[in-house]
Amino acid sequence: MTAFDRFTLPVIFVAGLVGAAGVALAAAGAHLGGALIGPASTMCLAHAPAMLALAALSSARLRTAIPSALLLGIGTLLFSGDLTFKQFYGESLFPMAAPTGGMMVIIGWLVAAVGVFLPPRT
Repeated sequence: MTAFDRFTLPVIFVAGLVGAAGVALAAAGAHLGGALIGPASTMCLAHAPAMLALAALSSARLRTAIPSALLLGIGTLLFSGDLTFKQFYGESLFPMAAPTGGMMVIIGWLVAAVGVFLPPRT
């Protein structure tokens, strides 16, 4: 297994989960309603393609691509999962789950931005 496979394939897998969750949440929102489902779906559908783009860049061109993509994916799943859980069960996954996921996403975007200033790997 190459370094590419070891780090990039898990990112693509998580991106697939995030994208699938976004479509499922959009369907749930259309059929079941709920104020929290729409934002959860939007968050997933916005970040899954970004994760795939970061995986395509890989760490050879953007050194922070993989850490950034993982932060985006995990943060998005945590944020959207908490909103979804709250919508259907009336309580949070755990205290501060959505804000923690949101902060992970923000940090993921900042990690991608910082990567522009690092030299590419040779």
